[in-house]
Amino acid sequence: MRTVVCIIGLTLFNCATRAQIATSLAPEVREYVKVDAPVVALVHARLIDGTGSAARDQQTVVIREGKILFVGRDGDRPVPRDARVLDMNGRTVIPGLIDMHGHMFYTAGNVFTKDGKLAPGGITLNEMVYSYPRLYLAAGVTAVRTTGSIEPYTDLNLKKWIDQGMIPGPKMDVTSPYLEGPGTMFPQIHELTGPDDARKTVAYWADEGVTSFKAYMNITRAQLKAAIDEAHRRNLKVTGHLCSVTSREAADLGIDNLEHGPLVVDTELVPNKIPDKCPPFADMLAAQANADVNGPVVQQIMRDLIQRHVAVTSTLSVYELDIPSHLPLRKEVLDAMLPESLISYLTLRNNAGKDPHWLMRFQKEMQWERAFYTAGGTLLAGSDPTAVGYVVGGDLAGYGFQRELELLVEAGFTPLEAIHIVTAGNAAFLGQSERMGTIAPGKQADLVVINGDPSTNISDIEKVEIVFKDGVGYDPIKLQEAVRGMVGLR
Repeated sequence: MRTVVCIIGLTLFNCATRAQIATSLAPEVREYVKVDAPVVALVHARLIDGTGSAARDQQTVVIREGKILFVGRDGDRPVPRDARVLDMNGRTVIPGLIDMHGHMFYTAGNVFTKDGKLAPGGITLNEMVYSYPRLYLAAGVTAVRTTGSIEPYTDLNLKKWIDQGMIPGPKMDVTSPYLEGPGTMFPQIHELTGPDDARKTVAYWADEGVTSFKAYMNITRAQLKAAIDEAHRRNLKVTGHLCSVTSREAADLGIDNLEHGPLVVDTELVPNKIPDKCPPFADMLAAQANADVNGPVVQQIMRDLIQRHVAVTSTLSVYELDIPSHLPLRKEVLDAMLPESLISYLTLRNNAGKDPHWLMRFQKEMQWERAFYTAGGTLLAGSDPTAVGYVVGGDLAGYGFQRELELLVEAGFTPLEAIHIVTAGNAAFLGQSERMGTIAPGKQADLVVINGDPSTNISDIEKVEIVFKDGVGYDPIKLQEAVRGMVGLR
């Protein structure tokens, strides 16, 4: 057996031969396997390679020992005699999806005061150790960045167990616990006491094995600067869902990535904002909804982020939850939820979205993301499947990321652009372009077989038939059925 040495940062993603992976799969994983052979040939396929190029028909993809051996037209090269041949007629093969704003936890249910405010301690966050890894993989997500951990040791162990073949799931870039200042609403989060605490926190979790960091809403500029400097000293990146610090302040401090987008989170648009303080939510919502996307302030934010090479992660699928009239009810999503979580979701859904500001800022964020990308900005994409907010549910692991692609197209991206963003684009930011993100010889065989053509109808992204991770093909139906009624519990 070959020995492969793979050192990438702090082992961002596991590196092993297909033989090592296949022989190490536990029986609990093998029950979900649909295709398992040393050599697999996908013939007569429509191919979307992730580069942004047009779809190509009548293509053959040969997988050997977990890696892509050959990509080309049918008949250009003989199919290996020992290959298991799968006829892809009517199917499309795309690269495995990479979710850049994933989580492994979910809200069991929120408790509100009589005046509609979130009650202190009213959020219960449960780690979805069983359901979420399976749901990601079932949807074609073969890699995920856990953009903020509530139980970081759980996430680190999940990554280890997935890499060891003990449970099914995507490759994981494990992000640190939230780097948060005073005023958090989550009982699991440590509140930083100052810049030195921020530096020590980053150093500790880097030593424990996390490979990304996330700053959160109440962090101060001094704390954020210390965290960024320590992370960069270790060649690790920092992203942020910020409120007390504006996006341009964060860019000046050297942040690598900003989550969600300025028209839904940036507080620079709020008049008379106090430095290092998160303004009232009502002021934020009004400022974002009434912002002029083509005006000087918003355009300057865009120019500064592009000039400083700060990536922005689109998470339209989670902000769509604030507009129930815009969000379709998908049966698979409802079936996956714990009955109590489902009831909570449907109840809150009926009461949400009455303020027109929600829709206004959502539409403007769509417009801004398209303009940012067109102007040369680095746009990533993720799902944020936590249901933390006034609407609980609807944006679950895997399903939410499929919806994110549909919303990118609604925002004006072509289907091929959307697929490029969530495959090659996300892989490039992670420094993984040589291993994943596109379909090319030598890359890991992380592929998704779609029964349809998402290059012409992006909603076909929901029609997943097989998900290959490291050359092993998984059955999405079995993965989904295994977690029916579990999201919100485990």
